[in-house]
Amino acid sequence: MKISLIAAVAENGVIGNKGGIPWRIKSDFKYFKDTTMGKPVIFGRKTFETLPGGPLKNRPNIVITRDASYAHPGATVTTSLDKALDIARQTGSTEIMVAGGAEIYKLALPVADRLYLNEIHLKPEGDAIFPAFDRSDWTETKREFHQAQPGETADYTVTVLERKK
Repeated sequence: MKISLIAAVAENGVIGNKGGIPWRIKSDFKYFKDTTMGKPVIFGRKTFETLPGGPLKNRPNIVITRDASYAHPGATVTTSLDKALDIARQTGSTEIMVAGGAEIYKLALPVADRLYLNEIHLKPEGDAIFPAFDRSDWTETKREFHQAQPGETADYTVTVLERKK
């Protein structure tokens, strides 16, 4: 079973600011939805709580939090990445999606097999940063430029990286 990180990352590494995303790109959200559909998705609690409309539909939502008493309808809650991965493996899916935030990405990056990185062509201010990693450890298997559509705030490039064996 593949462990994949999926993130939209600005040119300066920013993935969030003050609990939100510092850009609006509707087609990036669609890519996220299409890529994660039917697969278990692991979030940190703070990231999970920013989802508009609550838990993602048609995907097992797994939330990691230090608060063992935390509960949310439509989500399975656990206290560690290892436990979250075990829960995700029980779904029978062929791929586990890790969807942030920064702390969860940092924990999951060493065990990840694939990175879905939408590289946002902006350098916004932010307080959540995607963890640094050595790109030479990865093989780029996809690179696809997308021009900003009306109402979107930036161009972006869909990039998929596979960990070298």
